[in-house]
Amino acid sequence: MTQQDNATTASANATKTKGTTAARSGQLSVPDLITIGVFTALYFVLVAVATLISTVAFVGFASIFLPAIAALISGCVYMLLATKVGKFGAITVMGAVIGLFLFVSGHFVLSFIASIVFPVIADLIARAAAYRNRAGLLASYVVFSYGLTGPILPLWLMKDAYVASLQARGKDAAYIDGVFSHINTGTFVISMAAIAVCALVGGWFGQRVLRRHFVKAGIV
Repeated sequence: MTQQDNATTASANATKTKGTTAARSGQLSVPDLITIGVFTALYFVLVAVATLISTVAFVGFASIFLPAIAALISGCVYMLLATKVGKFGAITVMGAVIGLFLFVSGHFVLSFIASIVFPVIADLIARAAAYRNRAGLLASYVVFSYGLTGPILPLWLMKDAYVASLQARGKDAAYIDGVFSHINTGTFVISMAAIAVCALVGGWFGQRVLRRHFVKAGIV
């Protein structure tokens, strides 16, 4: 065997050892990050679909019901990501990327904070469930779904700052009154409850799809 062959073999062994070490330690590897990127893109597309649905179905209430609609239709993506990667950090990264996009697109910093806090908690719950236990993953998904509340929480919790931001963007009083016409304690409770209910339904459906199609196919 030539010196070049020896070097190639040594490099391959080192790469394999590094990958094995990462898998055993629970650290995210490069293939894991690629997988996370793919599922984050899919989740983003579903959030866009949820935006369209909520705009058409809930005129005047679109923004406050967007997280619930997204939770209803995104369960399969979440369950696939959690099960396929099965390492702490995957859920957190997906939530953080979405939150960063919301923040960069002009939402309050709370958008990014919520997209970190809730996914981290969801990740911890999923890890406690070994990324396999159905009840644990379902609870994890419910918590994760609240990560999209960042853009709407300021409507209730930071009204003055939200109004100031709208005024700074040139919005008139009529527009601002329309934005806050349905913002009250009742809609806050309904919105938060809707997220929980829709996440339970969406997560349950996602688990059924996972078992019937992806597990049998050997994908996860």
